[in-house]
Amino acid sequence: MESPPGRTSFESLRERGARGARAPRTRSECPPPVGIEVPRPLGYVPAPVSLLSAVLLGIVQAATEFLPVSSTAHLLVFGELLGHDLADARFRAFATIIQSGTTLAVLVYFRREIGALVHAGVRSIVRGRPLETADSRLAWFIVLGTLPAAVFGKLLERRIEALGNWVIAVSLVVLGLVLLAAERLARHARSVEDVGAADALVIGFGQALALVPGSSRSGTTLTAGMLLGLRREAAARFSFLLSVPIILGAGAYKLWKTVPVLRGEPAWATATVVGTVVSALAGYLVIGWLLGWLRTRTTYLFVAWRILAGVVVAALILGGVLPARETPPMLAPATAQAVRAP
Repeated sequence: MESPPGRTSFESLRERGARGARAPRTRSECPPPVGIEVPRPLGYVPAPVSLLSAVLLGIVQAATEFLPVSSTAHLLVFGELLGHDLADARFRAFATIIQSGTTLAVLVYFRREIGALVHAGVRSIVRGRPLETADSRLAWFIVLGTLPAAVFGKLLERRIEALGNWVIAVSLVVLGLVLLAAERLARHARSVEDVGAADALVIGFGQALALVPGSSRSGTTLTAGMLLGLRREAAARFSFLLSVPIILGAGAYKLWKTVPVLRGEPAWATATVVGTVVSALAGYLVIGWLLGWLRTRTTYLFVAWRILAGVVVAALILGGVLPARETPPMLAPATAQAVRAP
């Protein structure tokens, strides 16, 4: 939204956040789904989208989707601070579609492992021996680990959408401390090949916990894996492989729901393409960097990052820059969006 003459964008954000934080919203006042027009006061002018903004948000999406620090929180904060209105269906569509870039990055980076797992899984069905080989076992354990997020995502979808920005701030800090405990207490001895059915289910419940905004899917699954004794890199690798069914389902559903919003909006469509390409390229690099980092270093960097991000979000809420009770539906965790289609 453009600021009136003589007022800074920061001041207008403070005012908008204060209006949103004055009282709890009724169901009818919550941000509408993508594709439904949001009533605006006379003279309202949405914030223009720029290619620079698209590039910056693409990088933010790529970095925070895979690092255990919550992409939801960072897209929320950076979107607001770049002047975009989170009630604008076009911005929500943009923020949703660019996640397809990081999905593509995972599929390309792990293409060999994914191909081997799919082949082994299909072959095990044909032979009637689902646990015959290490690859077939891992394939079916990934399926097993996907179930908790799918079930809880469907059951808790509406409640998840109602959670506000205070939940994001608290989740960032609390789960950062849990990650710290996992780092200090874990044995860091097991590999991906050691993952069993019980391990997959526990890590799957960790993935379901990421339905809570601010949790970070990679953060909760990495934490669960380390608590089970997996080495940091092994926990991250299994986390990436476990994410594939969820992000594929989420990606297909989100594209189907949001692409029509950008029809007749050439500037937003162009920015979305740019943001998606940037998130794919940067995401590929981030995956390699993260695995290399966890191979030889601890997760203390991400613990500090999460706590600092939680404090920043809380400060922005208290300062009126971010509304306390506004979480746009299209920025809800991808895990929940994967199970919304009827």
